[in-house]
Amino acid sequence: MFRQITIGLLLLISCSVLAQEGTTSPYSYYGIGTLKFRGTVENRAMGGLGIFADSIHLNLQNPAAYSDLKLTTFAAAVSYQRSAQKSQENSHSASTTTLDYFGLGIPMGKFGMGFGLLPYSSVGYDFYTELSDGVTEYSGEGGLNRTYLSLAYQVTPKLSIGIDGHYNFGKIENQTVSQKSILQYGTRTIDNSKLGGFTFNIGALYRTMITQKLELTGSATYTPETSLSSKNERKIASVEVTQTGIRTIDERVIEVADTDFSFPSQVTLGAAISKPQQWGMGIEYTNQQWNKINSKITDSERATYKNASTFRLGGYYIPEYNSFTNYYKRVVYRAGMRYEQTGLSLDGQDINEFGISFGLGMPVGRLFSNINLGLEVGRRGTKSNGLIQENFFNASLSFSLNDLWFEKRLYN
Repeated sequence: MFRQITIGLLLLISCSVLAQEGTTSPYSYYGIGTLKFRGTVENRAMGGLGIFADSIHLNLQNPAAYSDLKLTTFAAAVSYQRSAQKSQENSHSASTTTLDYFGLGIPMGKFGMGFGLLPYSSVGYDFYTELSDGVTEYSGEGGLNRTYLSLAYQVTPKLSIGIDGHYNFGKIENQTVSQKSILQYGTRTIDNSKLGGFTFNIGALYRTMITQKLELTGSATYTPETSLSSKNERKIASVEVTQTGIRTIDERVIEVADTDFSFPSQVTLGAAISKPQQWGMGIEYTNQQWNKINSKITDSERATYKNASTFRLGGYYIPEYNSFTNYYKRVVYRAGMRYEQTGLSLDGQDINEFGISFGLGMPVGRLFSNINLGLEVGRRGTKSNGLIQENFFNASLSFSLNDLWFEKRLYN
């Protein structure tokens, strides 16, 4: 039954991920949009930490963690985000519900394998600027998705290594409609960019007992710089803006040269101390070279890019993982915080992000399946220099299903 459920969910989720809009942020206007968190709900509830690995949960951030799996594990998640967007003059609220990821991990002795699909970035904005001679409206949608295949190997009982191979694909559409008060017709410009290409990521996990009860963990991942292809198209039309919508008068396609999108390198380093199956605390640092980005879709006089960095701090606590008399003692309690310098700078003002998160891991079923709930509150951007500050709330829910797929039978 688990296999049939898994196959059905794979088909349903793969269609849903490609069709959704995952953000309402005006900052998704720039570059390839706002980056999505590339980890599980369990990771996100600990401030985004990807350093912990165990036998029953997927870790989408470090491929070396697949060698820890002891059961075939399927994971999928959905999330709800509500954002209050404020400038010095106005305020606006928006919300979105998205499917965050699905993945399947398969243990194979000292090896581990995983594959799945998740969004990498999202574009979804709609705002306007009003001047004395007219109004200009900006809207956009789309984003970048990623399929991945991971392989891990346990070199020694203390050291595991792994590699992810990604195929990135997606489409971004940016639309601008300008209406001058002295002109009968307005102008609409639609820019389409289709992105595609391969990237990969390598990782390592090292664990050693420093006392009889305490374990020290170190982790590292590295994504080298690669290039994605960007096929670009521009459509320009004269339009009539009415109360019921926009009527196209005439439209023509402008040839735009295809370009390469420079996908920046990234390195993540982390360390944690834990009492296995009871508690753990960790810290991580990520640096990504966004200052080397180049693509037609990032053209903006206001925007410049710097190296992005993220600091994460978090952990978990399990009162008694093998309790048979008290369910709540088997619940995993998680918490964390993060501070992110996104790398985007507008008119010299850096766009930064901060979040505090909490979560629960609730056991279900006869094996080690679980439901995970994560909550996060945070802030992105600033109201200074005419910009927008976003106060957001995220609620995430994931299902992690476990089963034995390759159990050796003694009798037929």
